[in-house]
Amino acid sequence: MRSKTYLLFAAICILVVSGCKKFIDVNNDPNNPLSVQEALILSPVELNLASVLTGGAGTGGLAATLVNHYMQNVALNQPVPNHGTYWLFNVDLDDTWRNIYVTSLNNLKVMNDKATANGNFNYAGIAKILSAFCLGIATDYWGDIPYTEAFNGSNNLQPAYDSQENIYKTIQQLLDEGISDINKSAVIKPGKDDYFYQGNMDKWKRLAYTLKARYYIHLTKAPGYTAEAQAELVLAALQNGMQANSDDLKMEYPGGAGEENPRYITMLPVSTLVLSSACVDTLVARKDPRLQQLVAKAKQTGLYNGRPIGSVNISGSLDVYSLLGEAAGMAGSPVYVFNYSEALFLKAEATLIKSGFAAAQPIYQEAIRSHMSKLGVSEADMNTYLASRGTLTAGNALQRIMEEKKIANFFSIENFNDWRRTGYPQLAKVPNALSEIPRRLLYPQVELTSNPQDMQSARLTDRVWWDR
Repeated sequence: MRSKTYLLFAAICILVVSGCKKFIDVNNDPNNPLSVQEALILSPVELNLASVLTGGAGTGGLAATLVNHYMQNVALNQPVPNHGTYWLFNVDLDDTWRNIYVTSLNNLKVMNDKATANGNFNYAGIAKILSAFCLGIATDYWGDIPYTEAFNGSNNLQPAYDSQENIYKTIQQLLDEGISDINKSAVIKPGKDDYFYQGNMDKWKRLAYTLKARYYIHLTKAPGYTAEAQAELVLAALQNGMQANSDDLKMEYPGGAGEENPRYITMLPVSTLVLSSACVDTLVARKDPRLQQLVAKAKQTGLYNGRPIGSVNISGSLDVYSLLGEAAGMAGSPVYVFNYSEALFLKAEATLIKSGFAAAQPIYQEAIRSHMSKLGVSEADMNTYLASRGTLTAGNALQRIMEEKKIANFFSIENFNDWRRTGYPQLAKVPNALSEIPRRLLYPQVELTSNPQDMQSARLTDRVWWDR
């Protein structure tokens, strides 16, 4: 069914972008409506957020794959230079930019406007929450981006860019407004068209509060902000945030033809993309009981074996390398867009800032347990692993929290944000690298050509505003 939804969504996108202006001299076609119900927008927008922006499907999802290169999770069995050694051109990001702005934000604006006018405030609330989510993805990739003057069609083809600080304020405002909308009486409520929560608006509110915490924690080192103040905001938001693994924001995939997990498709043999040795060896060295769920043994050797990033040696068979395991990379595996374990790690970090490592210790361990329980790890194996990782101290607390958060947020684009703002997990640039490790993405060529701005000269190694 979701493959059919993609086709419907493509039609919606064309209608929204062009308005079918080239067909105004003919009668309206009832099979190609100019206006659709909110429910027909919500499903494909959610699928796009999970499959493309989070799961890395197609060229529109390249950015999600790129940051997993930078976080040294994946490697290409290709000659260098390649994406893994930081080889990138502006034009490579064109489809990701279009996906965020046209496919996602533009359609969410249509959904919000329609829902507000119709009194369907639950749909309006979801639209605002997902808009905040997409804006967060975009600004963390590029820094300053258009928003205030965007989405006006031909009335403004060169919208000015908002500063990243103002985008962050807009994100918090959208989340607050989304919560407020959900609290209003609604004429029509989502149901099966809501792939994420099936219309459970309490879960949507808990997600919104947890997203607020995520974007507060990003600013602990931002100019004009303090870690202590941001930690207080994080802890206050989380009081109303996610409460259990059942609150996870995830997309389930049936696994049939055309309905597979996007990472399964991305790692098919024709792509030459495999897990990196850095990713696999870390789990092996720690004797992490999640290894067999997160990583598959190499078909040829039956061993856990990743490819060294930047290696000049090209293997004749990809079967000597590990791919993603059952929890993340099979055709029917889910994609976690936002999970409860992250909420606990946010709480652990904020508690560390406010009250110290001893107070953060039980929350840190609870966060690890929440992820392990989701993967079916036994209580005995949890205890053994936690003991092997030791106790938090003043010297290791932030490092341990971030290292474990990266595993619980396996393949999440949020790991790139965490590394930039904390320096953990510790990474060194890969062999044959063309630069230091990237700290942002290049602005797309489509923007350089159609809407030139001074900040578009930014290089991969330049820092965004909050990255200090």
